Amino acid sequence: MTTTPQRLFIDGEWTEPADGHYEVVDPATEETVGLAPEASRAQVYEAASAARDAFATWSRTRPEERAAILDRAADLMQRDFLANAELAQAESGATTGTARGMQVAVGAARFRRYAKGALEPVEEAIPPQINEAGPMGRAGIFGALAGRRPVGVVTCITSYNNPWANPAGKVAPALAMGNTVVVKPAPQDPLSVYRMAEALAEAGVPAGVVNVVSGSAPGVGEAAVDSPDVDMVSFTGSTAVGQRIAEVCGRSMKRQLMELGGKGAAVVLDDADLDSAVAGIGTTFSFYSGQICTAPTRVLVQRAVQDALIEKLTAYAGYLTVGDPTAKGTVVGPVISAAHRDRIESYVELGRKEGARVVTGGERPAPTGRGFYVAPTLLADCTNDMRVVREEIFGPVVVVVPFDDEEEGIALANDSDYGLIDYVWSGDVARAFRVARRLRAGGVGVNTIGRNMEAPFGGFKRSGVGRDVGSYALHAYSELQSIVWPG
Repeated sequence: MTTTPQRLFIDGEWTEPADGHYEVVDPATEETVGLAPEASRAQVYEAASAARDAFATWSRTRPEERAAILDRAADLMQRDFLANAELAQAESGATTGTARGMQVAVGAARFRRYAKGALEPVEEAIPPQINEAGPMGRAGIFGALAGRRPVGVVTCITSYNNPWANPAGKVAPALAMGNTVVVKPAPQDPLSVYRMAEALAEAGVPAGVVNVVSGSAPGVGEAAVDSPDVDMVSFTGSTAVGQRIAEVCGRSMKRQLMELGGKGAAVVLDDADLDSAVAGIGTTFSFYSGQICTAPTRVLVQRAVQDALIEKLTAYAGYLTVGDPTAKGTVVGPVISAAHRDRIESYVELGRKEGARVVTGGERPAPTGRGFYVAPTLLADCTNDMRVVREEIFGPVVVVVPFDDEEEGIALANDSDYGLIDYVWSGDVARAFRVARRLRAGGVGVNTIGRNMEAPFGGFKRSGVGRDVGSYALHAYSELQSIVWPG
């Protein structure tokens, strides 16, 4: 698709990578999409140093100037919309609707959101306090101001499942707050992030404010984390990698924003609208081919409606067309790589050995020629101690665990290492909210998998640290400072 090898973007310059290039593979065809640059450790440090040098000026630019650049960048992303979507689709294997509507369109929308975010107030007055005379000084009335200040240099390490929306959700609010960034995209689909950098450069972002470095080797990400010029790391990915990053950050007290794994519980109560529940849960089979941390992959269903729910989920899976993501009518595209396909299949086999019943799927789809395809798979007769129930599979696999009463359902939902987004389906809204408030998760959907994109997003337990989205992202990429004075 792209004939010219991609170069790194460091300090406003397109730079040849020191360690050559590697192939980016189309998950649907196994053909080469393009050649991505392999940065050296020294080049990553150079990018962080450039960001450090640019921070002093960028952090003092007027909010209106930062907003204008973010808005222009969104315009440019929209100008090249179809080409951007075509590249995102080729890199990630997303269906056409997803690549356009959920990847590029959401990416551009996030830049527009944070163009407005750059203009949000960053200071608020604290009620004055009357102090009596004492060791700290004379009596008086003391005023105070709480202000949000940029953190500094932010390393943004992004996920492969959405090469537009995920980087935009980090880069745009970080820049809006006056930070500078080093972006390290996922090795599987980094070319889209370089397109984002092109738009920012054309929009007038000053040299060093945005830097993009990529590589297939772990050393690139490690350097982006341990560089002494980096003040904060924003990471989306697996819990295991997030833990390693957090350990490195802890040594020098770098700030962290971690959006990690999930094993979302869908609590389906006996008075639920089962068609609504199936429509929500069924998206796990199709949306990003289940490669999404917010998916309701762990279905906890009240025993009285278990059989009916399984029957409806099986029928739903049967209607889904698996195949070429560029073809009209395709609902389920490939997963990101052969290695990931094999991992998902090994989990399904593990489920069989653990005693789960494969209701549908469980085998590689009918021959499609090439590509990394996994059939939508439903596992029933599961128990909460099975690895397929406890571990994140990150593919189109749904597991079903029955429960008898509300208390047991809540206990099962909370008996997990994860706590990103859970879901509750019930015909009684008061009952649904009662259950939702007791779930140990950063977010809960009640009778929906939809999200309010101004609501805070992040997880409990091993699903992450911190919150972003909406104005909460602006808070995440800032430090609070208080200023106190005598009245």
